[in-house]
Amino acid sequence: MKLWGGRFTKETDELVHNFNASLSFDSKFYKEDIEGSIAHVTMLSEQGIITKDEAVLLIKELDQIKAELTEGKLLFDETREDIHSFVESILIDRTGDTGKKLHTGRSRNDQVALDMKLYTRNELLNVQVLLKDLLELLLKLMKEHLDTYMPGFTHLQKAQPVTLSHHLGAYFEMFKRDYERLRDTLERCNYSPLGAGALAGTTYPLDREYTAKLLGFYGATNNSMDSVSDRDYLIESLSAFSIIMMHLSRFCEEIIIWNTNEYQFIELDDAYSTGSSIMPQKKNPDIAELIRGKTGRVYGSLVSLLTTMKGLPLAYNKDMQEDKELTFDAMDTVKGCLKLFTDMLSTTTFCKDKMADSARGGFTNATDAADYLVNHGVPFRDAHGIIGQLVIHCIGKGAALEDLSLEEFKAVSPVFESDIYDAISLKTCVEKRTTKGAPGREAMSDAIRLNEDWLKNL
Repeated sequence: MKLWGGRFTKETDELVHNFNASLSFDSKFYKEDIEGSIAHVTMLSEQGIITKDEAVLLIKELDQIKAELTEGKLLFDETREDIHSFVESILIDRTGDTGKKLHTGRSRNDQVALDMKLYTRNELLNVQVLLKDLLELLLKLMKEHLDTYMPGFTHLQKAQPVTLSHHLGAYFEMFKRDYERLRDTLERCNYSPLGAGALAGTTYPLDREYTAKLLGFYGATNNSMDSVSDRDYLIESLSAFSIIMMHLSRFCEEIIIWNTNEYQFIELDDAYSTGSSIMPQKKNPDIAELIRGKTGRVYGSLVSLLTTMKGLPLAYNKDMQEDKELTFDAMDTVKGCLKLFTDMLSTTTFCKDKMADSARGGFTNATDAADYLVNHGVPFRDAHGIIGQLVIHCIGKGAALEDLSLEEFKAVSPVFESDIYDAISLKTCVEKRTTKGAPGREAMSDAIRLNEDWLKNL
């Protein structure tokens, strides 16, 4: 007989049982389920709802069940509907009528809401650890590449010279925001639904604040209907995961581009590349491509849960069972991608000469040439036009701006003098940019110090 079988006169159809059951995936949070039950039993004893001796017995057996499941000595019984009924049935088998008191003042509705919150809280913390590892690596690389010049791009066209440190710093800011988004989600997630019952609380004198404290929550949730029907924290988590994956995907796209024969900005480690079954020369960036591809998978989890929740009336509905598999998959995907990406990036070789050569081409110093004229009294709009004429001239003869003779410069504008060459050198173009957030060494050193302080305070 199922735990809810008292109302029914015959067994559930096997297909219905299989369709309804969730043990195959909610067994993932058996530890959280048992921890929640131990807190509940402790509170029941403190409130005099069960005796101290009963609580001692129940807690002892719950700890034993958790240990046996962890060690593989106890296997999940697929005939059970979910992790809650599985644990309770084992407890009743071992303790008799005392085990039947476990569920006093509790519903599976608040129980599953608690389990999912506990599990999600742990996973958010795990993802934060992986993000911190990536951020620490990025900061290390930023320090190493303050003078590694490369082209900055807009529209995938060379725009202005920057440094690799500056480029990586942009991703540091993205993943920093990701870390803070998870921290914000944890703040809202950290309230306990335990004791909300099915939807309307209970007549037993439960101490919900006590169980919340035992489980490390800030406190208990304020409304029992919202407690059992809230999945906002999962939607927030999946949204944060989706943004993390979007940032990883953008970075992977650049790694894929930089790894091409046309760019040759980087050399991927053999351990994070694969070959071709027919073309022996190939070294493919498959890890970066897979991370880019798995981004859509995490997006799908977010959209699925939003779609599931959008039409549900209060309070609990069985549709909400669909939150688990897709959330578990998204969590595992994000963790795996962060770990692999960090390892891949840590073993990547950056080809400094290739990057610098690329920065020298494509007229990335054209803006600085225009600024030179402005600093010599030429209105910017006129300066823009003058440099445009010089670029056309350079394209015609297959040269860069710095390859032109002073006479060629002066033929377009008499304002040019010999100091133009220093003004448009790669080093000058970068180092003169000293405003906050710019790629110059001074500005980047300030950014690195700020980021170091931020990481130390995590």
